[in-house]
Amino acid sequence: MYDVIIIGKGPAGMSAALYTVRSNLRTLIIGKNDSNLLKAEKVDNYFGFAQTISGKELLKNGEIQVKRLGAEVLEDEVISVEKDEFFKVVTGTASYLCKAVLLATGLPHKAIMIENMAKFEGNGVSYCTTCDGFFYNNRKVGVLGHRDFAVHEAMELTTFTKDVTIYTNGKHLDVSGKYIGELGRFRVDTRKILKLEGDEFLEQIHFADGTGENIDGLFVAYESASSIDFARKLGILTDGNLVVTDNNQRTNLDGVFAAGDCSSRFRQISVAVGQGAVAGKAIIEYVKSL
Repeated sequence: MYDVIIIGKGPAGMSAALYTVRSNLRTLIIGKNDSNLLKAEKVDNYFGFAQTISGKELLKNGEIQVKRLGAEVLEDEVISVEKDEFFKVVTGTASYLCKAVLLATGLPHKAIMIENMAKFEGNGVSYCTTCDGFFYNNRKVGVLGHRDFAVHEAMELTTFTKDVTIYTNGKHLDVSGKYIGELGRFRVDTRKILKLEGDEFLEQIHFADGTGENIDGLFVAYESASSIDFARKLGILTDGNLVVTDNNQRTNLDGVFAAGDCSSRFRQISVAVGQGAVAGKAIIEYVKSL
């Protein structure tokens, strides 16, 4: 049992860990090496560096620092966050229990070039199986994605319907752990999707090869799950692609906090680090109050 699990290995998550671990909270950071900061060759607007530093070097130094202080850092992909008595954070290979969660994955990397995707959002296109799966009882649905996250969402949909197809949109399946064994439960379509069609609601998927098929609903689980995905499934308030927090980085669900690009419109390293520090202090107070 961890006191806090931080999802995301960027500056917000590691900044929060500096506070939680120094307050003797058992802290686990889980994330992939996919921070946007890795693409920054030169960082000149972050306080305290007389010479230019790269984003990669800044992240590396931060990880060394939190490990030195006692935080555990795990390179893995978080698939879901579930709430019962405690929080359960699920990856492709294991699950971990904790008392508090910090969402710090940055913004979702989901540039999906499919015509009419936005048109049918809320009218056949959904981003949350927990929220909308019920409306597709015994209907034909699809999951758009090609990684563990997509298989996990397809598994959740089987509560409502057995007619579930995973559409990879031309990408190769990249599935690990237990999800490899689950693939046989679903039809997998690897064709590239050109556009979605229908009148008021989604009715058809059209593929780049000129073919098409009818469908009632399409759930987007593209690439890796992000903070906004976890928030939606937990019933946490969101504003567009941002997780809504108060001044202490607390969400409307007790025990869940958010910091960094997933909760701020001013996407700067300094802002992420500052929000991480605020979140870290709030997490300490929350865990110690239990």
